[in-house]
Amino acid sequence: MSRASIFRLLPFVLALVLLAVSSPSAHGQQTDSTLTIGSKKFTESVILGWMGTHLIRSEDLSATHREELGGSRFLWEALLRGDIDAYPEYTGTLLREILAGTDVTRATLADTLAQYGVAMTQPLGFNNTYALGMRADHADSLGLRTIGDLRDHPNLSFGFTNEFMDRGDGWPSLKAAYDLPQSARGIDHDIAYRGLRSGELDLIDLYSTDAEIERYDLRVLDDTRGHFPSYQAVFLYRRDLGARAPAAINALTRLEGQISADTMQALNARSAIDQVDEARVAANFVNRTLGLAATSDPDTRAERLRRYTTDHLVLVGLSLGFAVLLGLPLGIVAAKRRILGPGILAVVGIIYTIPALALLAMMVPPLGLGRVPAVTALTLYSLLPIVWTTYTGLKDLPGPLLESAEALGLSAAATLWRVELPLAARSILAGIKIAVIINIGAATLGALIGAGGYGQPILTGIRRANLGLILEGTVPAAVLTLLLLAVLEGVERALLPRSMRS
Repeated sequence: MSRASIFRLLPFVLALVLLAVSSPSAHGQQTDSTLTIGSKKFTESVILGWMGTHLIRSEDLSATHREELGGSRFLWEALLRGDIDAYPEYTGTLLREILAGTDVTRATLADTLAQYGVAMTQPLGFNNTYALGMRADHADSLGLRTIGDLRDHPNLSFGFTNEFMDRGDGWPSLKAAYDLPQSARGIDHDIAYRGLRSGELDLIDLYSTDAEIERYDLRVLDDTRGHFPSYQAVFLYRRDLGARAPAAINALTRLEGQISADTMQALNARSAIDQVDEARVAANFVNRTLGLAATSDPDTRAERLRRYTTDHLVLVGLSLGFAVLLGLPLGIVAAKRRILGPGILAVVGIIYTIPALALLAMMVPPLGLGRVPAVTALTLYSLLPIVWTTYTGLKDLPGPLLESAEALGLSAAATLWRVELPLAARSILAGIKIAVIINIGAATLGALIGAGGYGQPILTGIRRANLGLILEGTVPAAVLTLLLLAVLEGVERALLPRSMRS
């Protein structure tokens, strides 16, 4: 097969990619009868999500748990779109963050939620309020007991979760309420604990049921002005669940009033400190407390690796395929059309300046959760190297060669397919290699929107401070990068004449 013939196969490759991405499995979707429980990116939410999943399954219903999907707004929007059917939330978050700006009180909360097509269970039994904490020995040395005492120590280093930095009940309003002079930086919740322990941070935000409070001997500063409201844990669910699967609602309500604050803190410790899988922690609780017979046998490392690799290959393969099929024509147009060229190069450059996480988040509102938004974002993120190297490869071709093709009577299209693209193939393939490296790394963020892949063990490992889980994602990603680069190197050797090889 000639090198030019390879490029003629691109439309057929596009058809195969479209067929793959249109399949249900490519979207990460379940069957219509499968209910989806979501959870946020912290241990307690994941445990509660698994409790709800086990309870729904005990009603002979099919249920799946999409864990560690992000923050409060992210889960709320996913619930409204129908990407998930239920998730654990807190009343204070609903009042101060999600429904902030509306005329809502605790007494009218249920009625206000109904306007959005959402309902909630009664409280599960514990109040997981926000709090500020620091090492007890450090607090004693400074004489700190209340949040107001912080005013006398303007040089303290504050590190708060990124969500807390922007919430209606978070740092801006807290700073104003107590007239605090300090500034703060955003940081992941679990990493913040490590910064506190190492001394890099003096004070962080806590969830009052965090297991780390006792583990690290932390002082919780008194909120003497009552800034933080009650954060009673509840389950939010779509109201149409009553028509689709009323037994699921009955299952979730079984948790009402069943979990005390001490119990929740102990369950968090089982996962975060003892490193027990959250699904098993949740199963043990519902079996012991509610008389269920839920089972949770975590996959073996080999099974997890197979699942993560499959998910990651789908994300990378589909997005890279689309990036090639879009990037090559765009690069050609940029090289051949003087008016359009600068605009195309500028647009793909601007897209690449958007942080990968932000680009993924931007895809969720119109496309939902799962593989579709992840593939779309990764495709856009991979365009820059392919478009630019195609453009550069075509622009750098020697003039005499093009004149020879014209002298032979070749049309512009024939010259492009038979002469220019084959001669620019080395440059184009270099761009594809760069896109592979970018894509594999960025695809790990897909786990945040329910797309799976190597990002899942990395997120869980960060949350549990488990290096083994982090390596479960990072090492295979590195190996996959080397393997795909080796494959592309073989493709390059097959396509290019000896004189053009590296």
